[in-house]
Amino acid sequence: MDQLNLLGARQAAQGIRDGLFSAADLVRQCLEQIKLREPEVQAWAYLDPDHALAQARRADELRESGKPLGPLHGVPVGIKDIINTADMPTEDGTPLHAGRMPTHDAKVVDLLRAAGAIIMGKTVTTELATYFPGKTRNPHNLAHTPGGSSSGSAAAVAAGMVPLALGTQTNGSLIRPAAYCGVFGFKPSRGLVSCQGILMQSPRLDQVGGFGRSVEDLALLGEVLSAYDPNQPGMLPRAALPLQKVCDENPPLPPKLALVKTPWWSQVDADLREGFGELADRLGEHVEEFVLPDPAAKALDWHATVMEADLAANYAADYERGAGQLSASLRGQLERGYAISAVAYLKALERIRPVTESLDEIFDRCDAILTPAVAGAAPLGLDSTGSPMFCTLWTFCGMPAISLPLLQAGNGLPLGVQLVGRVGDDARLLRTARWLAGAVA
Repeated sequence: MDQLNLLGARQAAQGIRDGLFSAADLVRQCLEQIKLREPEVQAWAYLDPDHALAQARRADELRESGKPLGPLHGVPVGIKDIINTADMPTEDGTPLHAGRMPTHDAKVVDLLRAAGAIIMGKTVTTELATYFPGKTRNPHNLAHTPGGSSSGSAAAVAAGMVPLALGTQTNGSLIRPAAYCGVFGFKPSRGLVSCQGILMQSPRLDQVGGFGRSVEDLALLGEVLSAYDPNQPGMLPRAALPLQKVCDENPPLPPKLALVKTPWWSQVDADLREGFGELADRLGEHVEEFVLPDPAAKALDWHATVMEADLAANYAADYERGAGQLSASLRGQLERGYAISAVAYLKALERIRPVTESLDEIFDRCDAILTPAVAGAAPLGLDSTGSPMFCTLWTFCGMPAISLPLLQAGNGLPLGVQLVGRVGDDARLLRTARWLAGAVA
């Protein structure tokens, strides 16, 4: 079968279970696509084709044995290079960590392996998952940024190299590259997925998610990743979330979306403004416009206080032993972080709950918030990953968010549309996102 590499994760897993093709067939075609596009896209920080094929052959042997198969059996997944893998280097996008070999997998990698996934390789991250770009280019136009910090993961899915890839977000590091690269990107609620074994930037802001080819694929991935981890502070034992079941259901009532332009609408490109206008017209009575309450509008400053203070604390060893090997951008963040007082930091943390609660009125009336994921199409040039401002508030509050590739700029580049849900309402958000994607198809 041709173009197996373009299958979604659900299709690929089902095809392997049904014996239509093997995991090795799928991995070979993904590797062929990587060989074709990697020289220009440069999505991978580490890739060992022989190791990927060896995993695939073991997966095929397991299927032939008749033993039970996991939900991602034989499906290749790219892993952002800040997520520990015991069988591959994890270098965090900095020469200071070159050659670092973790002794254990991150919890999310454990879960992927248990689900039968093939760990394809490590995808490029920006420097220590902050703002300084890596080598990756946007697959739709190589002269444009793919976004960051989960640059390689978004680009690998967009370029047909893998059906799924993991990313992380502390500000806009998952939703933004998904929007720029024209793929589906899902950031679950904070605390739903374990961050154990992942480079720590800010424990109150770090969130893990992924990229895929459909909302349904992201529901599958989210369900696999959301298992309880007793080693993750603040994560409580709970029943498994039925993300796929709810996602696949038709909404009991037609969803209502809250159109939130945010206080930064003036910075939105003309193409995106026009696209949102057309989208709102098409959805008609399903959309109601809301203005953010005052506390929410101030979240960018509070987020910066928390993030930069935490970066300064967590990257102190790298700064002390190798400041000269860090970018000016990252040094600036760390130096600002060192200057933040404990009082300012604690006051900013205290704002998370009231800001989140200030949005309850919207969620009491609507199923999800409809808002930009980015200010426009991926910017020209490779010296920046674009602004995360349209992701910051939702990350600060720990809300689930998904980017849907529903619009296109005049230059042909994709434009992502962001849906945001109430904290903990991930399944309903995925169901609403699936409905929206179908409504505008």
